[in-house]
Amino acid sequence: MPTLQERLVGSWRLISYEVRDADGERVGYPLGEDATGSLIYTADGLMSVQLMRPDRPRYRSGGIGDGTDAESAAAARGYVAYAGPYRVERDAVVVHEPAMSLFPNWVDTTMVRDVVLDEPRLELTTPKPLPFGGQELIAVLLWERMERPSGRSSPTP
Repeated sequence: MPTLQERLVGSWRLISYEVRDADGERVGYPLGEDATGSLIYTADGLMSVQLMRPDRPRYRSGGIGDGTDAESAAAARGYVAYAGPYRVERDAVVVHEPAMSLFPNWVDTTMVRDVVLDEPRLELTTPKPLPFGGQELIAVLLWERMERPSGRSSPTP
């Protein structure tokens, strides 16, 4: 039987991202009900996650670094991104260790997530409440395994 780490390897598409109170009641959707995202786990222990609010306003100028302070702040508020090593513990927990993050406070920290993996769905939950807009809430992210697009083959060396 494959280990949890072996089963996590691959690409995942976000289905939902919600926050719940200590009683498990849904409080809201930090990036909206239609948030999009991707999560990638590699076999050699690296991960990357990108989440975004799809209705973020576009910059008036066309350059990536040319947004106003207000535009840049709005763009960042609607986006979550980090990447780095990960490890699996007790075949039920994944620990992310961001080496880089849009939110600087997460760099060089550990982020513990309880895992429920029932193919093709993956649920990641914070085991204890985290600060969200002045409240302590539990984050629940539901993912679905992405299939390799048809007609594409793996590159050959």
